[in-house]
Amino acid sequence: MRANPSPVRPLIPLAPILSASSFRRAAAAPARTVLDAGNYKLVTSGRVAIALALREIGVQPGQRVLVPAYHSASMIPPVLWRGAEPVFYRVHADAAVDLRDLAEKITPDVRAVMVTHYFGFPQEMAPIRALCDAHGIALIEDCAHCFIGEAGGRPVGAWGNYAIASSMKFLPIYEGGALVSARHSLDHIVLHSAGAGFEAKVALNSLEKGFMYGRLPAVRAALSLPLRAKSAVWGLFKRRRGGAAPALAPDSSDSSFNFDPAWVDKRSSLFARAMLTLAAPGRIAALRRGHYLRLEAAVQGLPGVRPLHPRLPDGACPWVFPLLADDPGRLFARLQALGVPLTRFGTPQWQGVDAATCANSAMLAEHVLALPCHQELTEREMSWLAARLREAVAP
Repeated sequence: MRANPSPVRPLIPLAPILSASSFRRAAAAPARTVLDAGNYKLVTSGRVAIALALREIGVQPGQRVLVPAYHSASMIPPVLWRGAEPVFYRVHADAAVDLRDLAEKITPDVRAVMVTHYFGFPQEMAPIRALCDAHGIALIEDCAHCFIGEAGGRPVGAWGNYAIASSMKFLPIYEGGALVSARHSLDHIVLHSAGAGFEAKVALNSLEKGFMYGRLPAVRAALSLPLRAKSAVWGLFKRRRGGAAPALAPDSSDSSFNFDPAWVDKRSSLFARAMLTLAAPGRIAALRRGHYLRLEAAVQGLPGVRPLHPRLPDGACPWVFPLLADDPGRLFARLQALGVPLTRFGTPQWQGVDAATCANSAMLAEHVLALPCHQELTEREMSWLAARLREAVAP
């Protein structure tokens, strides 16, 4: 029996949203980002960056790319776009790379290996780098969950031939990704604007998302009439086209797993690039780490749950708080009923990838529930999240 009924729940964003605090540059210890790892190009999503990396490596039809069995389905379409075959290697129960299985999967037709830093926790990269070098295989460092942080004393992304990142997971923007290389020049890659419609959609969507969660009330009041006019004009345009409308932004911005090659040579929006310039990585990392540790403390000692990792490493900037649950179905339902936002990485997996491919991957996809810990959460929202998490977990 629960001691107290849940208070009126706030509407809490799962991902960062635009607010006045987005522009604060409060003093904090410096933090390195994947953009500090080397040369970079700013694109619209992490999956576009994967496609560019594979193209730069020269992956050809009939070749193979090794991909972790614990993966986002969005990682696979860029491999198929190159005509290559994805081959899935195993991970351990804590999502660390199974180095022995990775080595066994290497054959003469393997051209590249993708390694993911899950949830912002960097992998141990030195042995993976050595394995790739020994076999002449390119390493793609997947920093989609790890825009800020260090791996083995280097900025995340510095170990790979190429690295990819997803800035939209760490900043209050509608789209954004990066291709990075510490080893190769990217000057020959020419990116083009996706057009005025794309630029306007990104800026307006970022503002409207902030408004939805009660941020920037003065800006919302000032823009209420223009935004209503925009909605009316857009609705009329869609009705005249029979309900359809042109795709002004990539599917990745709406959490789709699709891959549209038309976006491969498009650069990130002016709004997203401006937010990158304004961002303070040290402040973001400090807030995310603090929020993570509050959620970790909230579940300490409770039965049936534990953080996926026993500790938050120095230099790590978490994407989310990954909670390992013994009874994930029950806990997921209770958290949803309480209004707690959460996500589950690695589900659905790519067709044909199951427990027979990797038992640990299947376990992680089922048992890890990820809660927000981003920098745009307010003190009230964090207190509410921690209390509701304890309420849902309590027997």
